[in-house]
Amino acid sequence: METIVVYSATNNNRLKFTLDWLLKERLQLDYRITNNEQETTTLPFFISYGTPLPNAVSVPDKGLLWQTGKQRCDVVAGTWNTLPTLFADADNKCTLPFDLFSGIFFLLSRYEEYYPYKPDKHGRYPPTESILCKNDLLLRPIADEWVFAFRKQLQQALGHNIEPTHFLFQPTYDIDMAYSHLHKGVGRIVGAYMRAMLKGDVKQISERTQVLKNKQKDPYDSFRWLRQLHREYDIKPQYFVLCAFKTTTFDKNIHPQHPAMMRVIKNLARENALGIHPSYYSMDDDKVNKEKKMLEHVSGRNVHISRQHYIRLKMPDTYRLLMQNNIMEDYSMGYGAHLGFRAGTGNSFFWFDLDKDTITSLRIHPFCFMDTTAHYEAKLSASEAFEQLNAMSKVLEKTGSTLITIFHNFSLGTSNEWKGWRQAYEHFLQEKVHTHQITLGIGDTA
Repeated sequence: METIVVYSATNNNRLKFTLDWLLKERLQLDYRITNNEQETTTLPFFISYGTPLPNAVSVPDKGLLWQTGKQRCDVVAGTWNTLPTLFADADNKCTLPFDLFSGIFFLLSRYEEYYPYKPDKHGRYPPTESILCKNDLLLRPIADEWVFAFRKQLQQALGHNIEPTHFLFQPTYDIDMAYSHLHKGVGRIVGAYMRAMLKGDVKQISERTQVLKNKQKDPYDSFRWLRQLHREYDIKPQYFVLCAFKTTTFDKNIHPQHPAMMRVIKNLARENALGIHPSYYSMDDDKVNKEKKMLEHVSGRNVHISRQHYIRLKMPDTYRLLMQNNIMEDYSMGYGAHLGFRAGTGNSFFWFDLDKDTITSLRIHPFCFMDTTAHYEAKLSASEAFEQLNAMSKVLEKTGSTLITIFHNFSLGTSNEWKGWRQAYEHFLQEKVHTHQITLGIGDTA
């Protein structure tokens, strides 16, 4: 691995976090930091942060990395050739016209989510508050695009190619409502019938009756179809299972110890790693540990990955609680109310705890597409949703990034509400596998 010298008058954890991700993880280059300007005079090439120096690719320093705490900062948008940027530099004395390091740190650390904000109805950070949404960049993995352009800049300066990273695709599924009609218990079934009768929903009444009489398959039961699909295309999926002990307005899965749910969990565990899908109120009542242990008990496998139900992610509380419960990787970095890239990247990164100013061991895997967001929030049809997904995927493919999608078993079942989604999803998987020859599961490479 080639070693790049980075000149910076100052060094700290924020700079190390940024360079580790940019140079080591994304560009696969080793580096060392020097604060000795005299040393750089003997180097044929180096990166200079904050000072334009001979033989260097210089990056302006806008000061974010040297701040302490979570002071609100002024983020000025700009352009680098035709590429939108943050932390633009008006002096224009450096090679880059913006502070690439501050831009990366700001997005990956989720710095802006520590500012005061009015949460949405689920207590979440609203995407409309984000700098990327305000600059119409939420649907672009802009940090990955910066890295892609920076690679070209370094290659030109070095006089040789830097080995590109390869596109990865990881399909994931949230199992928070395994069945629509089956295994719900007498009380819930009677209640469902009464609601359908009050609405005059004859189709719903007929469907439920046929399913309960075993004359029709439950419309949410897509598990066998998914298993066959994964086997056909040699895909390693990741499932996140809701193991709530009580039914609530937002937790509607059947009990994890119900024989039917136990069968589902055991079958899913045979395919690949299982993750916990902490219940809606688990962050309030600290139920994560009990739910995680239940999933481990039923599946017979250790659980070290997680994704928040309803994407109820709050900085820094959620991540600290997950780490306390021995979660090593989280897949909640995205928005439940908007498609796109919450942290500006499709690639994983370690969580940086701003309050403690430390790089943690919790790895964050961003997603950019969730079926329910496209369907309920964006009001997209199946064809429109997959058109948007393909547009985001093309940029990730170009930049050698990672695509993580979230689907639910119910959107890929036979429910009329989700008509067309199952067929569109299979076509999407087929195209991805055939285009890239192989689909790698992140769990296999981590």
